[in-house]
Amino acid sequence: MNPSSSALSFQNVSKIYRDAAGGERYALRNVSFEIPLGKRIAMIGRSGSGKSTLLHLAAGIDVPSQGEVLLAGQSLGKLSDHERTLLRREGVGLIFQFFHLLPHLSVHDNIALPNMIRGANRAQTEQRVRFLLERVGLADRAKDPVQKLSGGEMQRVAICRALLPKPRLLLADEPTGNLDDATSEQVLNLLMELTAEEKTSLLLVTHSREMAARADEIWEIHNGEIHWPRHAGGL
Repeated sequence: MNPSSSALSFQNVSKIYRDAAGGERYALRNVSFEIPLGKRIAMIGRSGSGKSTLLHLAAGIDVPSQGEVLLAGQSLGKLSDHERTLLRREGVGLIFQFFHLLPHLSVHDNIALPNMIRGANRAQTEQRVRFLLERVGLADRAKDPVQKLSGGEMQRVAICRALLPKPRLLLADEPTGNLDDATSEQVLNLLMELTAEEKTSLLLVTHSREMAARADEIWEIHNGEIHWPRHAGGL
């Protein structure tokens, strides 16, 4: 990863989709922002406001129509698909509303799988997996298949998997959307504590203003434009 004081930067970014008739629709329009290392940002907005498009661009899953997205100082638009994939594996953690765990694998193997795919040091991986499982209170479930876990436990496994490579940036898309209120609070507390401990920048997309208030700043997105930050409660 290229050293940079910024985990993520958007510079005049627009994303344009064209319909069959040649018409244009802006999913994002001239968006510029910077997320410093260790900063936790909550982004709120209605469905169709541009949140998912922004996350896809931030992760390098897609590239902008105009402008530039920089991850740790590297312009994603100047990289090949393969190079963006490698950069995402090293520097970005992803957490979704749906856990995207592999039901036939154990808790341990679901967490370790990204490192196994990229051929990371096995001993270091084992040490990291044990640490994360202990931190989220699931050390005794390491050998269990994930299909035996509750929803909240599955999301804790997903958080461990996202944090496995010690990413500079964590992107969380409605991470408690499938959980009840009490479990949501537990998962949110854990997410905020771990990102603070690991000094990981966080971009949290949520419909919940109560959840957003736990971040350092709240940004609102409407019709593909960000309405600029106000401070939230933080921890």
